[in-house]
Amino acid sequence: MNIKGNTILITGGTSGIGLAFAEEFIKEGNQVIITGRRADRLEEISKRLPGIITKLSDVVDAAQRTELADWVKQNHPETNILINNAGVQLVVDLKTPLDLDRIAPEIETNFIAPVHLGSLFVPILGENANATIMNVTSGLAFVPIALMPIYCATKAAMHSFTLSLRYQLKDIGIKVFEIAPPSVDTELGHDRRADKSQSHGGIPVSEFIAGAMDAIRNDVYEATVGMSAGLREKREAVFESMNDRIKLI
Repeated sequence: MNIKGNTILITGGTSGIGLAFAEEFIKEGNQVIITGRRADRLEEISKRLPGIITKLSDVVDAAQRTELADWVKQNHPETNILINNAGVQLVVDLKTPLDLDRIAPEIETNFIAPVHLGSLFVPILGENANATIMNVTSGLAFVPIALMPIYCATKAAMHSFTLSLRYQLKDIGIKVFEIAPPSVDTELGHDRRADKSQSHGGIPVSEFIAGAMDAIRNDVYEATVGMSAGLREKREAVFESMNDRIKLI
C-alpha cells in the first residue's frame, strides 16, 4: 500500500506500538490522529510531535466510539486508514470465579471495540483512496499463554474476525491488514508488575515497527513479525512447551 499522504487514525496511540506507528507514519509524510484515555499523555505528545492531532477518547465506551467516528467524519473526512491498536493484557486465574468487572474492559478493548469501530469507519474510509483497516493482534492469537487466557482469546477472536472482515470488504476497495506482534518492549501487561512504569521485555519497538512497515509496504495482509511467524506456523505444537516454561498462577 501507499504509506505516504494518508490521514491515519490510531487508537491507543499514547504509548508503545501505537505511538511508534504514529511517529513512523508522520516521518513518511502522513497526517496522524491518535486517541487515548490519558489527557496528560496526549498533551505531552502534541507538544513533542508538532502537527499530530490528538483526541481524548476511551474505546471501552461504546458511546465514545460513536462520538469519535462522528468527530472524524465532521473534522477529518479525508481519513482513509484506521489502526485498531488499543489493548489490555491481564493475568487471570481460571481456578477461581472470574471477576467480570475486571475482565469486561479487557474483552471490550481488545475485541468489541475494534469490531465496532471498524463498522463505524467503513463508510468514512470507503469514500477515500487507499482505504485500509489495520487490526493489531498478537502472536498469542495462534499460541496462547495460559497465564493471560482472556487476552489471548480476544486476539484469537480478532484473527478470525479479520479474516471475515477482509473477505467482506474486498469488493469495495478497503484493504484489511492483521499485524501480529511478538513480545515487544512496551508497558502492555503492567497489571502483573509491581512497578507499573516498567516494560515487560521483548524486542525493541523500533525493530517491530521496521518489520511491520515492511509488511505494510508490500501488502502482506497477515503480517506476523519476529517470533510471531513461528507461532503462526506451529500453533498447537508450541503450546505445551511454551506454557511449561512459564510459571502458572
